[in-house]
Amino acid sequence: MTSQTPASIPDRRRVLVAKPRGYCAGVDRAVEAVEKALAQYGAPIYVRKQIVHNTHVVRTLEGRGAIFVDETEEVPEGAIVVFSAHGVAPAVHDEAARRRLKTIDATCPLVTKVHNEAKRFAAQDYDILLIGHEGHEEVEGTAGEAPDHVQLVDGLDGVGTVSVRDPRKVVWLSQTTLSVDETTETVSRLKERFPNLIDPPSDDICYATSNRQTAVKEIAAQSQLVLVVGSENSSNSKRLVEVALDYGAKASYLVDDASHIDDTWLDGVTTIGLTSGASVPEILVDGVLRKLATHGFTDVEEVESVQERMRFALPHELRKNLRA
Repeated sequence: MTSQTPASIPDRRRVLVAKPRGYCAGVDRAVEAVEKALAQYGAPIYVRKQIVHNTHVVRTLEGRGAIFVDETEEVPEGAIVVFSAHGVAPAVHDEAARRRLKTIDATCPLVTKVHNEAKRFAAQDYDILLIGHEGHEEVEGTAGEAPDHVQLVDGLDGVGTVSVRDPRKVVWLSQTTLSVDETTETVSRLKERFPNLIDPPSDDICYATSNRQTAVKEIAAQSQLVLVVGSENSSNSKRLVEVALDYGAKASYLVDDASHIDDTWLDGVTTIGLTSGASVPEILVDGVLRKLATHGFTDVEEVESVQERMRFALPHELRKNLRA
């Protein structure tokens, strides 16, 4: 009897699961901050904007007593409010203080780093070219640190419209959840216009965004279809779809959970790549794997490209008595 290796079996249906995937340290910290606040102070706890960009996470926290609002003016005076992982502008802190709100700042420390860079370069009177997506909460928060010095550059299309006061005093910063490749190209184009453009002291695109893009590149070339678990308003999740297509996947789709998978996507497919955005709990990936298993995709292989060990301490406000 002749044995066949797994690779030689014609109808082998497999799933390549990218690692790292899912929660990054900043998201883990922000979600835990809301959970700890609910446990420590009781419901309701108010949260300005979505704590992270994931529908499942928001609904789960709502079920535990969190109330999500768009602006601090919707929070009852004197109540506790958590600021999301994406960060807020100084004006938001000022408004919260005027309304005597007790704040817990769950801004990701890597976003705070970009805020601090914006403040430092503005103090030195630099023009700051902020690469990012218009309307994204993180961009609004960073730009709010130095509104008179910041210009938004929304990808390659935004390069040609930039004007600066002094081309010898220009620096670029970026949103933390962008495509690494696209940002590199945008910076290259900006430097063609402004040869003295200064780089930030360290990479603004966060380690988790970069690592997840590296991981999806590794599985995309081997996959006919790549599924990215993540919500539509998640910038880093949408970038993973784009990267998968750029690096060899014939098709790639963003799905909130297993129920959003269209069975016709699986027709004729033998290898599926699977990953998830940085704000996605692992339970949603497990649900997708169960769904794929019902279609015969039972051969699951985890492909690790980068090891992650990053952890962030909880916001300092949770280590003191906000009720005092």
